[in-house]
Amino acid sequence: MKKTILITACLFGMLAVVLGAFGAHGLKNLVDLDAVATFETGVRYQMYHTFFLFVLALLPDSMLKSKRPIYLCVVIGVVLFSFSIYILALNDLMQFDFKMFGIVTPIGGVFLIAAWVLMFFAIMKSQVLKKKKVG
Repeated sequence: MKKTILITACLFGMLAVVLGAFGAHGLKNLVDLDAVATFETGVRYQMYHTFFLFVLALLPDSMLKSKRPIYLCVVIGVVLFSFSIYILALNDLMQFDFKMFGIVTPIGGVFLIAAWVLMFFAIMKSQVLKKKKVG
């Protein structure tokens, strides 16, 4: 699982840099400034969750019983949240109107929040951080 998480983090990070460069240099000539700002939000959240995946992969297995549900929430969340934002920001360039898919963005956000909640509770339940009672 660790290798899968690290590979996904590398791919998400690389893609975030590529899309960020496109947003900063190529997109300004194609869409309005609001669309560029929207696109940059998608890139920013994708990169935040790239770092989240690196942390998840590097946390000791003894701290988290299962990394899989957290990993899946992040992947689904990034795909639904960031990728829907990219499509919505580029909507004016498309012949098809993708605005009806705007409902996907908050669903992706819920998955991202769920990943953070799952990690929080897993760490709180972890025996690694609990102090030993002397007695």
